Amino acid sequence: MKETNKNINHLNLVCKKIRKSILDTSLAAGASSSHFGGSLSTVEILVTLFEKILNFKSNEPLWENRDRFILSKGHACLGYYSMLAEKGFFSKDSLNLFEKNDSFLLGHPVINKKKGIEFSNGSLGMGLSLGIGVALAAKIRNKNFKTYVLIGDGECNEGSVWEAAMSAPHFQLKNLTAILDNNNLQQTGSNKEIMSSSNLEKKWTSFNWHTITVDGHNTDELEKAFNVESNKPKLILAKTIKGKGFKFSENNNEWHHKVLTKNQYDIAIQELNDSK
Repeated sequence: MKETNKNINHLNLVCKKIRKSILDTSLAAGASSSHFGGSLSTVEILVTLFEKILNFKSNEPLWENRDRFILSKGHACLGYYSMLAEKGFFSKDSLNLFEKNDSFLLGHPVINKKKGIEFSNGSLGMGLSLGIGVALAAKIRNKNFKTYVLIGDGECNEGSVWEAAMSAPHFQLKNLTAILDNNNLQQTGSNKEIMSSSNLEKKWTSFNWHTITVDGHNTDELEKAFNVESNKPKLILAKTIKGKGFKFSENNNEWHHKVLTKNQYDIAIQELNDSK
């Protein structure tokens, strides 16, 4: 039990670091703004993956047997960049260059494998198909690495997601895990208003995925779900809160994409310092 608590405390500490980094990077971006809310809903997912699950070497980013991670909801890149910096793929100072001219850290990821960015992502609905290609190639070549793809619930409006959902079980890709960030909001409104995404667990299960529903902000639940063995591709349905961590942004879709002011930054930092 002590070891479990120590693990959870460590992951919670890293989550606070990543949220602080998202705040710092958003403030530095200034008028360029950022996709703030959707980045915050992914923090615990990313921290669990990079701290406990993914097999990689940040000092050898092109290592052939590394696990592959694809951020399909590419607009939520602030958490991803912050996590890569935390793990040493590039300096944390580089985050100050987010959305600046000639920076490699753009508003949507652009492939840069030496910096840990495996694929370019912008248009929603593409990442899962990319992941299937990578996982299938690994299977054909008898490689042991695994592929993980983080998608959004608003992204599930795209038909290409469901084509991919059919394909993965067909090719028996047990080396593929998709994580669905289910925060119930998308760019212009709620899922209920724009395109209902109810019964997601039943839908993915009916496509012959091993589907597990978890609290997407509980690192212990996430880690256990990632470690479940299955002969099917796995879908982790992570129930999350958009803008998680700060009162002014939680479940507030104004923060899908917005400029962070210094006053809001100071309020958020105080909340972060006061949190457990």
